[in-house]
Amino acid sequence: MPSKKSSPYIIAEIGQAHEGSLGILYSYIDAIAKTGVDAVKFQMHIAEAESSEHEPFRVKFSLEDKTRFDYWKRMGFSLEQWKGIKEYCDEAGLDFICSPFSNLAVDWLEEIGVECYKIGSGEVNNFLILEKIAKTGKPMIISSGMSSFSELDKTVGFLKERNVEFSILQCTTAYPTQPEQYGLNVISELKQRYNVSIGFSDHSAKKEACIAATALGACILEFHVVFDRELFGPDAKASLTLVEARELVESVRNVGKAMKNPIEKNDIEYLKPLKQIFEKSLAINKDLPKDHILTFGDLEAKKPKGFGIDASQFQKIIGKTLKKELKQWDFLNESDLL
Repeated sequence: MPSKKSSPYIIAEIGQAHEGSLGILYSYIDAIAKTGVDAVKFQMHIAEAESSEHEPFRVKFSLEDKTRFDYWKRMGFSLEQWKGIKEYCDEAGLDFICSPFSNLAVDWLEEIGVECYKIGSGEVNNFLILEKIAKTGKPMIISSGMSSFSELDKTVGFLKERNVEFSILQCTTAYPTQPEQYGLNVISELKQRYNVSIGFSDHSAKKEACIAATALGACILEFHVVFDRELFGPDAKASLTLVEARELVESVRNVGKAMKNPIEKNDIEYLKPLKQIFEKSLAINKDLPKDHILTFGDLEAKKPKGFGIDASQFQKIIGKTLKKELKQWDFLNESDLL
């Protein structure tokens, strides 16, 4: 994990929301800095190193790009531009986290000075890039969206052999993720299986998933942000708006605080004054003569506590005989009974 130790540690991902525009990217950094997150996450795409014109995914999905390769070219920035982006994040008080998609991108990120690598779901089985990153000695945050447990076992074993510090995020590769796909149960399964820091990477465009994940013990949260979900881009519909991101941060900070402060249910000393006010004493609900044998139907419970027998003790006095006459709504005490 990077330098900050918030709980949970919150990462807002820009992804491709910048549309290849440096100006838009800087606008996102400015906006994200106001949400209260710990880190901003990028994806470093160097088209020639990571892809080819034969890539079949989302071909001609954009009016600007004939192929996915063309799209990656448009999404890329130069090394010098990336250095400026990192500096701007530093000035904004945000940790700079990035997902590399090629070994060349790792070289660039090392030159830029990245402190933590994010491993996208599609790279978890790419042991070539994992080896490259492992040699840097930097920590990794791994998304598990495309991996079975058997695949994760191999990756975890690979990283442990190299003494790499890593965390794993429960993630569902569906955009946007539906509630039945959140996989919140996997958070505890990952904790038990790997005994490392576990988090949650969300693509639901809803706040509840990250809030629930926090309550289940996720110590890292990641979600995409976008100025408006109607904007063009592969992740726009699976992203939170900046307003939603601010609201989410406030919610998970509060839940995180609650998780760090468990309540001792048996410690109720501080409640004594309130219990005196709100708990009740037994009373009579009608005029009753001396020698009357008490029934359930004769009884009422009235505030405050301590002016009669505790209402919790009503069963003990049913069948008992009054030693004196009582008026309606009188409290009932042991001294009134034979």
